[in-house]
Amino acid sequence: MTNDFSQIDVTVVGGGLAGMAAAFHLAKGGLRVVCIEPETANRDPVGESLDWSAPDLLAALGLPMARLLDEGFATYKRHVTLRLRSGAFEHYEPSDWLTRPPFNVELRTIHVDRTKLDAALRDIAIKAGVLWLRDKVVRVERSQHTVTSVVTQGGAQISSQWYLDASGSTASLFPRLFNLPAYEFGPKKVAMWDYFPAPLPLEGTTLNADCEGPFYMSWVWQIPINPGTISVGYVASGEAIADKRRQGMSLPNIFREQLDNFPELRPFAQSAAEVSPRTTSFSCRAYGNTNGPNWLVIGESAAMVDPMTSNGVTAALRHAEEASKIIVSSRNDRQLPWLSRRLYSRRVLYMANFFNSGIEKIIYDWPVRNRIGALRAGDVYTIPAWSMNNIYSRIRPSGIVSTFLFGAFLTTLRFAMNLLYFFCARSKPAAPACATS
Repeated sequence: MTNDFSQIDVTVVGGGLAGMAAAFHLAKGGLRVVCIEPETANRDPVGESLDWSAPDLLAALGLPMARLLDEGFATYKRHVTLRLRSGAFEHYEPSDWLTRPPFNVELRTIHVDRTKLDAALRDIAIKAGVLWLRDKVVRVERSQHTVTSVVTQGGAQISSQWYLDASGSTASLFPRLFNLPAYEFGPKKVAMWDYFPAPLPLEGTTLNADCEGPFYMSWVWQIPINPGTISVGYVASGEAIADKRRQGMSLPNIFREQLDNFPELRPFAQSAAEVSPRTTSFSCRAYGNTNGPNWLVIGESAAMVDPMTSNGVTAALRHAEEASKIIVSSRNDRQLPWLSRRLYSRRVLYMANFFNSGIEKIIYDWPVRNRIGALRAGDVYTIPAWSMNNIYSRIRPSGIVSTFLFGAFLTTLRFAMNLLYFFCARSKPAAPACATS
């Protein structure tokens, strides 16, 4: 069957979470949408531990938290536990005052089985009228700053009025095409993970941190993605993984070695299969000016947020919702309003810079951890990070005043974190590394 792309209003490049969410919002807004995603979409998506802002964004897509729980796509996440190799630990959870007006925050969020979630969202998008094309975009045609068409590996050339780049952090098609400014945070990292039978019902994410000494931190996650399955993964700098590889260690051996460092994870290390764990490498970065006269960049193509922040899914869904709203409201115009698209770009950059800069300076790098203790450092990062997500969800900045006031607030917080880092880096530790609170 040959698809007719001549009547398409919007071309969405990429069928990950951001691309599917945007395609759904655009189709619901009355636009004709094609979403292009390669057949290799059977990848293992990451982003299983969601923050407290994500459930409302999923509900807007027809996936309320109750449905995800009832159908076994998710488990409750009521807290985050940071556990150190020394045995010390701390629970981080939203305070009860957030449940009261004017905040009215639901103190539960969820962990999700991303394979099941993505499949459900794809079905919802297709039922909304989105045309799904299994192909890969290999070339983007442009005229100055305007995208004119995309060409796929299968030979299709698709032209539309509007375009969204949701191609992911590895491709980032439009940022590379238009040479957009990039902001890097921390070294390149490697994540490796596998899935195991859940030993018992869990209602929180556990982060097992290796942070004893003045070196860049590595960590192991435990995320119960559905009632019977737990995701266990290891994140470290690319340099640390490369050093172990030079020592002759295989990826399965590196993975098992890290699990074996924590008593609670040793049963998983012993039962890990001989095959290599799922592995991906990533760099945390954000692009500036992620907009043009007829295009916007969303999701990880616009900003890759470190997985420890649990903000990746929220960011992708927010980008999709905000970018789609700009396009739907401009459906009868010749180009996207300059101010709306520029403000969208600033919000994407403000939030990505805040989360990435904070997690790097306060958690991953050693000066603050060693000066105040890892558990207290967790408080220093977590309290403002959760607060910013809550504030963003409530005020939904969109105009020039709200966007720049919110951006100024984030910039002030980043300055305070950088100042703390500066002083900690120039003073001796007040307590042994990874001291308890």
